[in-house]
Amino acid sequence: MSRIYLDNAATSWPKPETVYTAMDVFARECGAASGRGAYSSAIESAKVVAAARTGVARMIGVSDPNRIVFTANGTAALNLAIHGLLRPGDHVVTTVCEHNSVLRPLHAAVQRLGCVVDFAPCDAQGHVTTADILALVTPTTRLVVMTHASNVTGAILPIAEVAAALRSSPTLLLVDAAQTVGRLPLDAESHGLDLIAAPGHKGLLGPTGTGFLYIEPGLEAELTPIWQGGVGSASDDPEMPATMPERYEAGSLAVTPIAGLADGIAYIEHEGRKVLCEHVCTVTAQLAAGLTGLPKVKLLGPPPHALRAGVVSFTLEGYDAHDVAVALDASFGIEVRSGLHCAARIHAALGAPEGSVRMSPGCFTTEAEIEATIAAVASL
Repeated sequence: MSRIYLDNAATSWPKPETVYTAMDVFARECGAASGRGAYSSAIESAKVVAAARTGVARMIGVSDPNRIVFTANGTAALNLAIHGLLRPGDHVVTTVCEHNSVLRPLHAAVQRLGCVVDFAPCDAQGHVTTADILALVTPTTRLVVMTHASNVTGAILPIAEVAAALRSSPTLLLVDAAQTVGRLPLDAESHGLDLIAAPGHKGLLGPTGTGFLYIEPGLEAELTPIWQGGVGSASDDPEMPATMPERYEAGSLAVTPIAGLADGIAYIEHEGRKVLCEHVCTVTAQLAAGLTGLPKVKLLGPPPHALRAGVVSFTLEGYDAHDVAVALDASFGIEVRSGLHCAARIHAALGAPEGSVRMSPGCFTTEAEIEATIAAVASL
């Protein structure tokens, strides 16, 4: 039975062949720590990291690669931003569409710092309006945190509009781009985004163990490092250095996965990001349209042919979401997610408090695989 992988919202698979090769070559032929020596292989390791950093900067419209801080994943990047920025009693605005990688750090800030968090609602299709977000912002609001696109509905949120509205205020905007980086246009500088957090193992086609936080120039004065340790320089100073990105990169970087990330980005740029994005949009719309036509299937989120991230979630009347996922895997070799997808609030808002089945195509998903998946759900 052939394998149909539809969980690219969790991590992309397969990776381009060059990603596997890059990691293997680095691990076997270099393997040195980056920024920890002046010998040739250490210098080569630093070049690998620099190439990946420059690639990420290009992908999100950033002119200075040193504004990109590498983390272990998107969750670590969000934790760095949230815990590094918030102070006792701060006010935060977010949305019901957020993932636990936002919700749980904010909950911790409420418990530990007495922060106050307000949630903007979504409509029946999972969209959040700029007006609903701004209605919660006060002159003393410290931070707005919002996803670029929901990992449940694929609905795209108005980050550029919110950024423009906040630009003349002291309120900062942190964008969770987990579902959009590498897949949809994202331009930090032209949109005026303060912080962007994302993994490297989803739309950027890198391996797990990679993520990043973009920090707008000047924000390092406000963003406290939440990890401390060696960075390979200024070793006689007990404080973390003020220079970017070393200020937030304590300890040895995971250069082997970062080598794969650099080649994932190179693959996207070689094939054409627009081409790959259009393909994901095409197969996602095909999937949404096909599922919508089935009896007892209820789609969560935008209508089938509306612009969305590569995510389609649904419920099947009379079936638990987990049972649907198990049946698709066991009988058809189709791998999907089931449950709340670390996003309970939006499930409750959309009337699916028990969870949903989530299917997320990627740039290697074929139209034939989508047709087979629709037929499999129809058979259930």
